[in-house]
Amino acid sequence: MKLYRYLTGPDDVSFCERVTAAINNGWEIYGQPTLTFDAAKGRVICGQVVVKEVPGEYSKGLKLSDY
Repeated sequence: MKLYRYLTGPDDVSFCERVTAAINNGWEIYGQPTLTFDAAKGRVICGQVVVKEVPGEYSKGLKLSDY
């Protein structure tokens, strides 16, 4: 099965670390990153899709961060 995650967070080192950790755990970047501006908090928010092929079948409630 193919798993899909959309990682989001403030445009800072912690976001880059989360994406780097996902890549190093076998996830692959899918598509382009996204950016938006949170005017209320005065900061940029990033998003990046990652995907991973794993054995098994999908079931609702699957904890993607365990993969």
